[in-house]
Amino acid sequence: MSEKIDQIVESLKTLTLLEASELVTKIEETFGVDASASVGATMVMAAPAATEEVEEKTEFNVILDEVPSDKKIAILKVVRTITGLGLKEAKELVESVPKTIKENIAKDAAEDVKKQLEAAGGKASLT
Repeated sequence: MSEKIDQIVESLKTLTLLEASELVTKIEETFGVDASASVGATMVMAAPAATEEVEEKTEFNVILDEVPSDKKIAILKVVRTITGLGLKEAKELVESVPKTIKENIAKDAAEDVKKQLEAAGGKASLT
C-alpha cells in the first residue's frame, strides 16, 4: 500500500462509532453511493479508493501524426476543410507533422476529425 493509504487507514482507526457513521453519510453524499447494502467496515475501506476516481476528459486535441507522401493532397484538402486555413498554411501544417489540427473540442467532434484524416490516408491521434 502507498503511504497515503496507510495514513488514511491509521486515521480511520481513531474514529468513534458516531464519527464513522458521519463519515459514511458524507461519503454517500459526496460520491452518490449507498452504503446501506454493505457492511460498515467494507464501506470505510472502500472510501479511499472512491476518492481517487479520475474525471472523464471532456475536451480533446486532434493531432495529425503522419502523412504518407502519396496521400498528401487528399489530407491537405481535409485539413483545409477542417481548419478553414488557406492553401499555403494548410500545406505548411501538413508538411510539419506531427501537428495539432484542432484543440479543445468535444470527444464526438474530435473522433469525427480523426476519422476524416484517417479516411484520407493520414494517421491521427487524440490527446
